[in-house]
Amino acid sequence: MKYVVCIPDGCADLPLAALQGKTPLEVASMPTLARLAARGEVGRAAVIPPGMPPGSDVGNMSILGYDPARFHTGRAPIEAAALGLRLRPDQVAYRCNLSTVSTTGTMVDFAGGHPTTEQAREVIHALDDQLGRGAGADIEFHAGVQYRHILVAPADWADAECAPPHDLSDKPVVWPTGPAAAKVQAIMEASREIVGGFGLATNQVWLWGQGFQPQMPSFAERTGTRAALVTAVDLIRGLGVLTDIERVEVPGATGWFDTDYEGKRDAALRSLEAGGDLFIIHVEATDEAGHAGNLEEKVKALEAWDRRILTDLVAGLDSMGPWRMLLLPDHATPIELKTHTSESVPYLLVDSAVDGPGGTYSEPATAHCVDVPGHELMARLVPSA
Repeated sequence: MKYVVCIPDGCADLPLAALQGKTPLEVASMPTLARLAARGEVGRAAVIPPGMPPGSDVGNMSILGYDPARFHTGRAPIEAAALGLRLRPDQVAYRCNLSTVSTTGTMVDFAGGHPTTEQAREVIHALDDQLGRGAGADIEFHAGVQYRHILVAPADWADAECAPPHDLSDKPVVWPTGPAAAKVQAIMEASREIVGGFGLATNQVWLWGQGFQPQMPSFAERTGTRAALVTAVDLIRGLGVLTDIERVEVPGATGWFDTDYEGKRDAALRSLEAGGDLFIIHVEATDEAGHAGNLEEKVKALEAWDRRILTDLVAGLDSMGPWRMLLLPDHATPIELKTHTSESVPYLLVDSAVDGPGGTYSEPATAHCVDVPGHELMARLVPSA
């Protein structure tokens, strides 16, 4: 038996007036997904436990079968693991966005104009040289991908309440609060002179999502499978590192609309053909479209999932024998809100050999379903999990 987990990040949405009260999932042309749903099981998954922030860290941890209420310590330490950083017990990691904040204090772009990874690396190295290790400070800047980076600081920096920058899009910024807030804000303010000197759209860092590194049991031990994943996002790579899931790199994979869908699909098929049991395909494009409030790109990304991944993925799986698939987003990212929300999301479970009750994969079509805790779905996909 082969297993595939498909994660169209943030694809769930709300009814839109521009779509005559329908959601992007309802209007996107996705014939392969429709056929799978018609013979599978559709329902609703509570990927974000009550009281927890609706972030990709929480949602993807749920999808992998780990209860966030038990294992989640923060977003940044997961991403730090993707960079090969093993934090000491006396260290805390912060997510360090390259962002754009107006002179009047509005979050213009939480992603700082999406600098390239190479451009961003120069900025982060300058920050580390002038505010971090190069200046003899006890903080460290570590370069990640595009606008997503990491700051490592002493443990006493952990006690601060920090707003995720994507929650502040087009709104006045909300500065950190709490005992460590002054230290955190001082770095954010000091970064302006350095970041602003590179001629990019980004003009400062935004620190958030801090935490100590979690201890998570091996995915293989929990599921009895040899698993691998593909993503362009350090957060997902970090979850792979922490759970000993193999990370497969696809050169054309980005965290943006231009990602290599076919490359991710083919990576999954190669891994499974080579003896792997389970493969996780993560695509960020739908989430980025939601944050940008870009309806056209969200619909295009959904249709790309169907045309460029699912169609040939199903054919390839059929050639290998029996298979099972789980498809769902890690949270909703509604176009009109431009940020994540906590409501449950549609899920699809398909077995190539056993037909389910069938249904339609959309938010309205599953609205009547009883929520399944997100972290329980992995055990329903892989019976041994």
